[in-house]
Amino acid sequence: MKCPFCGADDTQVIDSRVNEEGNSIRRRRRCAACDKRFTTYETAELHLPQVVKQNGSREEFSRDKLRLSFTRALHKRPVPTEYVDRAIEHIVQKILGQGEREIMARSLGEIVMQELRLMDKVAYIRFASVYRSFQDVDDFHDVIRDLDKREQENHAETPQRRSTDKAQAD
Repeated sequence: MKCPFCGADDTQVIDSRVNEEGNSIRRRRRCAACDKRFTTYETAELHLPQVVKQNGSREEFSRDKLRLSFTRALHKRPVPTEYVDRAIEHIVQKILGQGEREIMARSLGEIVMQELRLMDKVAYIRFASVYRSFQDVDDFHDVIRDLDKREQENHAETPQRRSTDKAQAD
């Protein structure tokens, strides 16, 4: 690290400490040439991928745009803001976990739909109707049937689990 005072390359770390949150390191340094001291901070730099739209254009990933999508889908629905915050954080972590420099808008939309399906069925259908460009009522019926089918599959698994759990307990 170059000295900010004289520009010399030879600096030494005198002290290193992790900050209270644990997300950065504070280093005290001393320049060997001019003997002046200075502080540097080291933090992890996380870059969210660029979103590749259907027309091939690219734009920076935006939490604000993601929040706006949730807000529109959840308009006048009884879903706490904390749930939206958690869903957005879950999406961001999932995207970062993929480690890619780009994500297709279609993939991002599918991830949003997964979160909305878990959060609120009406919001899920609203988002799906715009995202998948529903043309008529049949498209709505298809999505509702799919939701009902998944709901029935989930309910069918629950009693089986309970009976298995009960058998194991006996």
